[in-house]
Amino acid sequence: MAVNYLCQKCKNTFALKHKKCPKCGAVVPKHGKVYYVRVMVNGRRICKTVPGSLELARQIESKIKSELVAGDYYDRRQARKENTPFPEYMEKKYLPWAKENKASSSYAREESIYRLWIKPTIGNKPLKDVSPFVLERMKKVMKDAGKAPRTIEYALAIVRQAFNKAILWDIYKGDNPVSKVSKPKTDNRRIRFLSPEEAKMVLEESQKRSKQMYEICTLALYCGLRASEIINLTWADIDLENEIIYVKDPKNKTNRAAYMTEEVIKIFQEKEKGQPDEHIFPSYKTKVQEISHFFKEIVDSLGLNDGVSDPRQKVVFHTLRHTFASWLAIQGTPLHVIKELLGHKTLAMTERYSHLIPDTKREAVKGLQKMLKKETGVVRLK
Repeated sequence: MAVNYLCQKCKNTFALKHKKCPKCGAVVPKHGKVYYVRVMVNGRRICKTVPGSLELARQIESKIKSELVAGDYYDRRQARKENTPFPEYMEKKYLPWAKENKASSSYAREESIYRLWIKPTIGNKPLKDVSPFVLERMKKVMKDAGKAPRTIEYALAIVRQAFNKAILWDIYKGDNPVSKVSKPKTDNRRIRFLSPEEAKMVLEESQKRSKQMYEICTLALYCGLRASEIINLTWADIDLENEIIYVKDPKNKTNRAAYMTEEVIKIFQEKEKGQPDEHIFPSYKTKVQEISHFFKEIVDSLGLNDGVSDPRQKVVFHTLRHTFASWLAIQGTPLHVIKELLGHKTLAMTERYSHLIPDTKREAVKGLQKMLKKETGVVRLK
């Protein structure tokens, strides 16, 4: 705690023992002094400007300290911050930050969900009035409109991160309201993957339509790359000598290596090599949706989604990456290896493929059965 003078000329604060401002040299006036009160309790700092007497400044210092200790301090400045309308905070603080710090595709999706669902539901409420009840209503509105549980969960994630940033930026002091809202229960993990015959059909059809699209599909299928990772590849990322593709700045922020198959090697050998910083697929730069749309045309022409209503069973561009992982699992590749090749953050994300891995436990017991039969004559083991 401290009470200092506040220089009215340069706004510097300095100890009461000084007769002049150490910064600008202004003399402390005999009358009309201004004091600067600074109180810190449990890491929380409050500063006040107090014109008048030193006695009044000491009283205010003591009062602030006792209220902070008791948890009764009312900070008018903080109250003004928390009365900021939610849309104003989102549009002037959070969304500009997201645009600057997130991938363009992530920002575009956040802005769209905010504009279409979050803002219309929350309205012009101040930050302090965005309650769990308000967010539950948003969930219901989105569900009634037929939005997928994953989209509702994404909307809640946007609000959660927005409040986390408000807390970090000292704009909001309360609990994050999203922490008291349950996530929609769903399992929207994709189940469908392509058979080798279907994969061949897809590649042949893509080759008929566009050489670039064929190359992009091949990279997704044989290297497990995401569409965003493919369109961001530059020639500096391609190491033909060691048959490696370096995936930089991916979705999980951790760089990784992808390994080329013969088909992929052939693609890069036949392409005209550009400058190191030149994109390999410049016409698709930042156009993931364009790839998805083109791929849908291919799938529709082959009838792979005919009669399919469950989104998890539909063939989409991401199915190629899912097929890559599924084929690895079927041939017995350990989960931790699949995790590294896919660039998953945690093994839990990769465990969806565990049911495809050959049942080594069953084979182990069968091996034990054979041993016992040979050594003891026991025929059956259950």
